[in-house]
Amino acid sequence: MTSGMDWQGQIGDVWAAEWRRTERSLADLARHLDAAIISVAPDTGNVLDIGSGAGSTSLALHAARPALRITGVDLSSELVALARGRDREALADGPQFLCGDAVAVAAREGPFDLLVSRHGVMFFADPVAAFAGLRAAARDGARMVFSCFDDRSRNIFATIADEAIGAPPAAEAGYQPGPFAFADLEQVERWLTQAGWRPDLATRVPFDYVVGGGADPLGDALSFLSRIGPAARAMAQAAPDERARIEGRLRDALAGHRVGDRIALPASAWIWRLSAA
Repeated sequence: MTSGMDWQGQIGDVWAAEWRRTERSLADLARHLDAAIISVAPDTGNVLDIGSGAGSTSLALHAARPALRITGVDLSSELVALARGRDREALADGPQFLCGDAVAVAAREGPFDLLVSRHGVMFFADPVAAFAGLRAAARDGARMVFSCFDDRSRNIFATIADEAIGAPPAAEAGYQPGPFAFADLEQVERWLTQAGWRPDLATRVPFDYVVGGGADPLGDALSFLSRIGPAARAMAQAAPDERARIEGRLRDALAGHRVGDRIALPASAWIWRLSAA
């Protein structure tokens, strides 16, 4: 399980250090999400980017709609600092990036005409309360577009980690925040409706989750997955012999997905489109 608190500490720091490889891993999904966002984005108005991370979604939207006032918010101070420094020329009149809780920032910086998120909503401790808070900070008729992972079984980066570790994660009773917390389409629709949003469309998007590249894509992939994703914690906690066994199993599984200088794993996400009811 990954909670919102984790992003304020070690996980946020690791993602900041690994931002180039995490951006690469989600680049194929990002092109779908950015297109969905731009398709509903107004020319002017106020936008909130929830869990803005390294700032890519905000920067892509700013490039397409430069007159929008865009606020990115993330729990990780390291990621916020990174986003602020990525493109100083664009940021001179572009997005602002703030560190803090998205709902609290929304209440302070709103009202919003558009809310967006790339994989930033799955870590709310209470999804209904969080989305209700975001709805309170949205204008009537505002739009929201966000992505989240589909079921674990459709995301090979997770299943090969499970196989390498030797067991899938234990099932937890009730809702638990984490990467796959929004995988159940019907459950998410109920949460959104209860929070005052009108779900307009949820689209399943298959994409390539790129974990390795360059002159040694297999070594690059093993390095990346030892830092990011379901195998990382198990590898960090394993004794040396067990870590070596996990790495060996991962290497064998990843080799089957190598095409030239690239290792891409089949993955799947949902892209949700909502309206403020």
